[in-house]
Order: sequence, then structure tokens, then C-alpha cells
Amino acid sequence: MTGTEPTDPPRGWARLLVEPRRPLAIRNRRNAPWLVVATVSIGAFLGQLDASIVTLALPTLQQQFHTSLAAVEWVALSYLLTLVATVTAVGRLADMIGRKLLYTYGFGVFTLASIGCGLSPNLGVLIGCRVVQAIGAAMLQANSVALIATAIPRSSLGRAIGIQGGAQAVGLALGPSVGGLLIGVAGWRWIFFLNGPVGLIGMTLAWFLLPRSRNLAARTTFDWTGLALFGPGIVAFLLALNIAGSTGLTHPTPLLLLAASAGLAVLFLRREMRTPGPMIDLDLFRRLDFTAGIAAGLLSYLVLFGVLFVVPFFLEHAQHLSAIRAGLELGVLPVALGLVAPFAGRARDSIGARLPTVAGMLLTAAMLGCLAAEARDRITVVVLLAGIGVGLGAFTPANNAAIMAAVPTHHSGMAGGVLNLTRGLGTSLGVAVTGLVLGLRNAQQPGASEHAVTAGFQTCATVLAALAVLAAAIAWLRTPPAPAL
Repeated sequence: MTGTEPTDPPRGWARLLVEPRRPLAIRNRRNAPWLVVATVSIGAFLGQLDASIVTLALPTLQQQFHTSLAAVEWVALSYLLTLVATVTAVGRLADMIGRKLLYTYGFGVFTLASIGCGLSPNLGVLIGCRVVQAIGAAMLQANSVALIATAIPRSSLGRAIGIQGGAQAVGLALGPSVGGLLIGVAGWRWIFFLNGPVGLIGMTLAWFLLPRSRNLAARTTFDWTGLALFGPGIVAFLLALNIAGSTGLTHPTPLLLLAASAGLAVLFLRREMRTPGPMIDLDLFRRLDFTAGIAAGLLSYLVLFGVLFVVPFFLEHAQHLSAIRAGLELGVLPVALGLVAPFAGRARDSIGARLPTVAGMLLTAAMLGCLAAEARDRITVVVLLAGIGVGLGAFTPANNAAIMAAVPTHHSGMAGGVLNLTRGLGTSLGVAVTGLVLGLRNAQQPGASEHAVTAGFQTCATVLAALAVLAAAIAWLRTPPAPAL
């Protein structure tokens, strides 16, 4: 059963809860679907730009608010926890009430919260505004890939998602340089004020260029019980990983959090199997292409963010580079990813997802293996980082397109939410896994020797290479393309 549009035009404030038609001149354009991709790419760019800028600003915020680094870390952590806990639920809600509606208003929520962040008089207000900002980001991220999947023909889906992936990579690459410039010239508040004009442009374009949602899921009572189990369970899991990075996995606190997360996960799964309107339709995971794509995607994000975490640590503490220089050298990875992603997406449309995803992760594993074997020459490190970007750029759009192509249209928002959930989990797992390895090698201790840091980095690269090989093996399980006749 699919949703239907109201027969009578709404009046008053109710009109704001109904998706408007695109202007006729837009609907009749041959490139109208690609205007959708361009609009969605603005949100993709903005989200990654904001994430990388805020991480760079944490030392400045510590000095500004005269507080501990642990307290300031909640500026980033509160955003991540809220985003991961809500993005899947937002995707389910969008499937019922409209993807365009939530995406457009997501820009509004994100923009207003960004201005609130910039005006924050103290750290508590800033963290509160970051929570609201994350809700807006969830409204954008849960619907971005879903909007592309429902607007673009399946034969061009990989190319379109590749363009969106390129926009994300550009935002990730520009974050450190743009953030450093803004903080140095105008102050930390402008890293949030920057989102204002960009968000208004995105909201306006979304209102006029995105098509109204079709093939909506039947409106049922939202699964609030499922959300009440899912959100705290995810938060407990991420907090356990975050705390374990400094205390170790055997400390009582992360163990208790992991136990609570496991218990909530069991209750959530039981709830989803029994309720007629689940927040996550577990039948989606009966589809091999969807499950293999989600599992391989989770590992790919773990590898990506593990590299983004451990490489600056190595460059600054073993190679003795400044933070700015380390950021510039690391920037070759997202740049390479962004350049390759559109072409990899197009390749998926012609040859299927299996070859680019498997080849991309094997290339990533090979580059990480070389990085583990030879990490002292900086030029070699930069070349290998670019190779990792090429491998992940080949994998990500093809994998994301295969995931979205494997689900019914009326579940596109839910699938997009699960897809973005894997990104959040991958971010946390990447930092937790590499942090744990560095801790076990005594590379995180204050005053650790250059040799200890290098050895810890090489071990991290080896572990990440093994995980990349595992991702390639899982990607190989997906359905191969049908032979050409």
C-alpha cells in the first residue's frame, strides 16, 4: 500500500506540511532528475564540511570556554550520538510523510541551530544547539540518498550517488583549510555562521527543485517504543567504544555500557519482529545485496575514519609535522576519493557493483599494507594515502547505489537511514579500533618515542588492511550482474 496525496488543497499553516509541486518549467526539463542530485549534493557537502571544521575547532573552544578537553569533546560527541540515534527513525518517518518535506525542513533546522551555535554564550548552550543541529543533519542525511534513488532511473543510480559522494569528499577535504582560515581570521563562531547562507540556499533549492514524494509507505503509528529502545542502545554502544579508547575494554564502565547496549538490542529486535509498523523492517536484511552492502559499507567507513584518525597522530608525533601540514597531506585522501567517486558510480551502472566494490577494497588493503611496511618516507605516505582514496572512491558510490537498488521504493528513506547509521558506527569504530591498537602498543602514552608511535601506526595500518580484505570478501557475496545477451 502506498500513500496518496490529499484531494483538497490545504489551508493556512497546514500548507507548510504538504510538499509543494515543482514549477512546471522545472518539471518539464530533461535534466530535472540531475537538479535533484545537485540539490542533495549541497546538503552532502555541508554535512561533511561542518563535521571536519568542528573537530578542528576543539582546541580553540577549550581555550575560549576555559574548560577541559574532555568537556569540549562533547561538542563533537553530542552531535554524533544524536545523529546516529535518530537518523534511521527519521528515514522511516520520511517514508510515511514525505522525503522532500523532511529534507527541506532539515535544512531549516540545521541552519537555525548553526546560528544558535555561533551565538552560544557558554559551552552548555553550544552543546544543546549541537544536539538540535544533529537532528537537522539526520533529516538531511536520511533522505539524501533516498531522494536520489526515487528521482534517478536505476540505470544511472551509481553515477548520481557517485556525484553525491564526491560532494561529501570535497566537504571533508575543505573542512580543515576553511576552518583554519575562519578561526584564524574571524574567530570560531564563524565556522557555524558559515552554515547560515549555505543552508538558506539549500532550503530554497530543495523547495523548488525536488519532486514531491511518490510511493510512500502506508501511514501507521510511528514505532516510538522501537525508537526508545534503539536510540539509548546505540548511544550506550558508542559511549562504550569512546570510553574504552582511554580505559581499555576490561574497565567496568565500557563493559556495563556494552551489556546495556546488548540487552536493548535484543529487546529492539523482538519489538521489530512483532510490531506491524516497525521502525526498521527486518525483512530488508533477507535481501543478500542489501545485507552484504551494509556490512561491507560499515567496514569501509571503519577503515576510512580509522585512517583519518591515526594518520595525523603519526604525522605529528613521529614525523614532527605541524597540524596544518599534517592536515594538508592527509587531504589528498578525500580529494582522491572525490575525484574517483563519480566515475566509479558510472562504472557501477554499466558493469554492476561487484567488480568496483571488490577491486576498490582490495586496492585499499594493498595501499594500507604498503603503508604498514614503509611509513617513514613522507612522499610515499602521501602517494599511498591517495591510493587509499582511490580505492574507497571506487567502493563507496557503487556500494551505496547497490544498497538502494536492492530495496523497494517505499522503503528508500528507511534504507537511507540504515546506510547513514553505518557511517556513524563506522566513524566510532574506526576511532575506537585504532585508538585501542595504539594503546596496546603504548603509542598513546605522553612522551612516547618516535619508534613506538611508528610501530603503533604500522600495526593500525595492518589491522585496517585486514578489515579492508574482509569488506572485499563480503562485497563479493552480492549478486553478480546478469551476462550481456
